[in-house]
Amino acid sequence: MIEQDGDTEKCQRAMIQHRHPLIEWAQPAQPSGVDRANAMPSPRTLRTHLSTALLPPSFWEKRCKFLYVARNAKDCMVSYYHFQRMNKTLPDPGTWEEYFESFVNGKVAWGSWFDHVKGWWNTRDRHQVLFLFYEDIKRDPKQEIRKVMQFMGKSLGEAVLDKIVRETSFEKMKANPMINRSTVSKSIMDQSISTFMRKGTVGDWKNHFTVAQNERFEDIYREKMAGSSIHFCLEL
Repeated sequence: MIEQDGDTEKCQRAMIQHRHPLIEWAQPAQPSGVDRANAMPSPRTLRTHLSTALLPPSFWEKRCKFLYVARNAKDCMVSYYHFQRMNKTLPDPGTWEEYFESFVNGKVAWGSWFDHVKGWWNTRDRHQVLFLFYEDIKRDPKQEIRKVMQFMGKSLGEAVLDKIVRETSFEKMKANPMINRSTVSKSIMDQSISTFMRKGTVGDWKNHFTVAQNERFEDIYREKMAGSSIHFCLEL
């Protein structure tokens, strides 16, 4: 919406996965994310879940700008668990207890949350990386949207920013078929199991973690994140 100056009609021109392809997407019989990206005119806005270690070197060499959105590990684990339950292109996550073990050991798609977040956090001062926190977006969306606007080199008025805040709220996007994946085949995403956009809250981990799991996770977190200056908010 920043790129389109808040024009909602332009933002409705195609599904989000066509407007901003996921570069690592590769599904037989469909154009890959790279194919879609190559067919787009510059400037392009692309998406990825790749870690810094897996990102193509050309992205650094060409001085691309990166918006990295990090979410606290506990809520991320819960969200990812429900996403994997309904996403038929990923292995069945098993029980919550089984998935807990998979997550803390990095045995999930795109690898360890700990390595992923630390990699991008440590890169932010050497490359054009705007590191954002999901929790900050929930707390003060206008402030974070303004950061993105400035990072993109755009200048939009307060009325346009207010419109973008409204149109990009979780509730609005959950109801938007251009975003909510409601057009995706049930054989790929079975949203009768869990919706693609589920709750979007901060602190839902409290409804899933047992006391024992939370204590164990805190120990693992301290060990894996030792020496890092990054700090996450766990509740609002």
